[in-house]
Amino acid sequence: MSDSYFPAWQVRTEGVIAPDERLPWPQTLAMGVQHVVAMFGATVLAPLLMGFDPNVAILMSGIGTLLFFVLVGGRVPSYLGSSFAFIGVVIAASGYAGQGPNASIGVALGGIIAAGALYTAIGLVVMAAGTAWIERLMPPVVTGAVVAVIGLNLAPIAVKGATATSFDAWMALVTILCVGGVAVFTRGMLQRLLILVGLLVAYLIYMLLANGMGLGKPIAFGGVLGAAWFGLPRFAAPVFRADAMMLIAPVAIILVAENLGHIKAVSAMTHRDLDRYMGRAFVGDGVATMLAGSAGGTGVTTYAENIGVMAVTKIYSTVVFVVAALIAILLGFSPKFGALIQTIPGPVLGGVSIVVFGLIAVAGARIWVENGVDFGDNRNLIVAAVTLVLGAGDFTLKLGNFTLGGIGTATFGALILYALLRGK
Repeated sequence: MSDSYFPAWQVRTEGVIAPDERLPWPQTLAMGVQHVVAMFGATVLAPLLMGFDPNVAILMSGIGTLLFFVLVGGRVPSYLGSSFAFIGVVIAASGYAGQGPNASIGVALGGIIAAGALYTAIGLVVMAAGTAWIERLMPPVVTGAVVAVIGLNLAPIAVKGATATSFDAWMALVTILCVGGVAVFTRGMLQRLLILVGLLVAYLIYMLLANGMGLGKPIAFGGVLGAAWFGLPRFAAPVFRADAMMLIAPVAIILVAENLGHIKAVSAMTHRDLDRYMGRAFVGDGVATMLAGSAGGTGVTTYAENIGVMAVTKIYSTVVFVVAALIAILLGFSPKFGALIQTIPGPVLGGVSIVVFGLIAVAGARIWVENGVDFGDNRNLIVAAVTLVLGAGDFTLKLGNFTLGGIGTATFGALILYALLRGK
């Protein structure tokens, strides 16, 4: 790579496209669209589960990706989308009931900004001191347990949202089968978009059964017809409340673990040592999260979905992510797009949530497997066992007016327990 802040991006038309290279502009545009499709399902689903405006989330994902691109000097190919790590703590802090807009969104936004600030501070320390201390503090047994806890802690929310009526429960199971069918019986990009495609199929089945046969609450399209094609999304202002900030801020540790793993993966795929950009990547993600929280968006993180697209296509050009970010910004300014998203039925969303939260839990176990965590070592066994039960059981600690919920307790518990048991 060149010594300038940004690469020169030499044009290349075949073979592996490195981060500091690019395709001709028509192909670059097509790849940008593909990355938007890859991030779309999860980036829209996360705000819906928290009662946020999906238009704002999409808009801030695009702005955050551009900010990340600038702060890493265009050296690290990555897209920043809505982070699922915030869902449990946001719901706990805001008391969100699971349907419609979140009435206490401001309280959640204050906590998201606190998490972004902590994340940024960690990035600044990494820029000054390197990455070795993070890898010692958060070994795979800890990061795997913390990631698994997110999915397990959210499980009751997913089931509750999917079983309001008998029809809803059956429709949630149909949705799970749709997503599972796409995951198993399709190939290529269709398989990579399993959540989005499965949701669309379940949506059509629900419309047939409810709107066509009257078996459930019909989908209302009046809001879509009345919405403008272009306009401002529903921005929201943060409210800074200490208990909510303390509850949500620890999510920064999870984001660090995610970003650390993603950069290692991209380094392996591109055969480039990206560790020197690790601190700047953390800062970029942290500042993007603070910016999103200040406008009503979800916290953001580097997206595995887009890393998967790069692995398949062998196109790692960072310019592609600029194009994807600009497309996302355009979508964010379309109220009609947001109104269409809001028509997704509750049981369909609940069925997708069951799959997604389960995948998050399994992703934690995958970290253990891929890193060869030895559960014959009693230290690893105790750390993982205690962390999982604290999170899944929503173990809550109260100190005065401050409350630390299950995910926060499990996260801090894993870090502290590993450090205490590391003595010998």
